[in-house]
Amino acid sequence: MPITKPEESIIKEVEDERPPFPAGLLSRQEKDTLIERGARSLYRWYTTRSQKTRNWHPDHSFNWRALRTDHSPQLNTVIEGVYGVENYAPDYASKVTHMMRKSYGRANFQLRWGAEEEKHSDLWLNCMLFMRFRTPEWIEDYMEFLRNGEWQPPWEDPLHMTFYVVIQERATQLTYLNIGRTAKGNNDKPGFVDAADPVLFKVAQTIATDEAAHYNFFLEIARLYLYYYPAETLDALVDVIDHFAMPSNHLLPDGANFYEVAYRGGIYGPRDYATDVLKVALKHLGVHNRRALEKGIKRSRQVPDPDGNRRETAFFNGFDYDFVETSVKRLFGRLRKYEEGVGLADIIPSQFVPSGLNVKPAEDL
Repeated sequence: MPITKPEESIIKEVEDERPPFPAGLLSRQEKDTLIERGARSLYRWYTTRSQKTRNWHPDHSFNWRALRTDHSPQLNTVIEGVYGVENYAPDYASKVTHMMRKSYGRANFQLRWGAEEEKHSDLWLNCMLFMRFRTPEWIEDYMEFLRNGEWQPPWEDPLHMTFYVVIQERATQLTYLNIGRTAKGNNDKPGFVDAADPVLFKVAQTIATDEAAHYNFFLEIARLYLYYYPAETLDALVDVIDHFAMPSNHLLPDGANFYEVAYRGGIYGPRDYATDVLKVALKHLGVHNRRALEKGIKRSRQVPDPDGNRRETAFFNGFDYDFVETSVKRLFGRLRKYEEGVGLADIIPSQFVPSGLNVKPAEDL
């Protein structure tokens, strides 16, 4: 039987479907195991650092009787609003913990995170009480109103929620840093001038430090996903960016006014989100060009992976995969050093395993 040459269209179709990864690429189960191992070790490292460096109490670590009682209505509105947002810590913690329950490291971290967020709620409650701009009776009614509401996660899967909390923690940190700047007397916006208050400054700085620690934890988890699952992870990131909103605004009795006052007072607003939240978070995730990234995702093709699943080809403009790989290597190195210090490395050491991927910009393919 004579051998015939395949048509050019068939050759092209076969080449287009050729997987752009080596045969020995990690399986999904292997990648999931590495992500879980990293999350578990990171949680253990986090608890040690938290107890050593951020062990404070909302009642006893602050001189509440020295807190000013003559702040402006605008600043009082901001304090009332951030307390309202932090009041939903039980919802934030319980619902996300349930979502992450299959991950030992992430679920246990959410419990620790919830305990730390609850302290933030107590701090802002004490601020409201000792600032005396509301009566205790009014505050009780406010708390009852808030507790009748219930926060729901904006997404129902761990991957989307990972990026949501990365952005949200950065936004919250920035909000509290700006409250701290105001309490230091460095805000010239109407209603926020001459607001210097050492106690309020300490409160804001304390919470901002916690939020920075939370942000860094979630950032490391996000990088693990980005490294081992860049395609679907970046797709989730873009989805979160396109639909992101701060939590619980709709649950506050005067949420619109709170955010308007915060915006006009230079505490937090759309410009802060674009320049000091999203831009910073994306840089830390290795994403330097959001628009190019979105276009790359839309142009990407899907091919079968070793597990028989469909995955995108190596494609992304605006995404620095080498940066993410370096960050993940650094994380595993830090975790290995921690485990060596306590003896865990003798039994179950954390170890960096390359993904086997070679993600290049679309124009390089």
